[in-house]
Amino acid sequence: MIKSFRNKALARFAATGDGSRLAVQNQERIRRILLALDAAGAPDQLNVPGFRLHALKGTERGRYAVSASGNYRVTFGWSGVDAVDVEDYH
Repeated sequence: MIKSFRNKALARFAATGDGSRLAVQNQERIRRILLALDAAGAPDQLNVPGFRLHALKGTERGRYAVSASGNYRVTFGWSGVDAVDVEDYH
């Protein structure tokens, strides 16, 4: 389950479907990523073809990213069985 967002535009999209402030054109892909995050019980459950799940390094160590399009990523942390601090990164 997604517990928290770092990004207001992404939180609004998740709650209402309003993607007018998202910086990515393929909002359907973002919707699928958020649904998968909400259903997952562990980060490795997002290791599916096309998502290109990878752990982040450096100051973002302990966080993960999945590819949305081009250099646009959805990043997140993990706490227990919940995704936390979900944000978009480009």
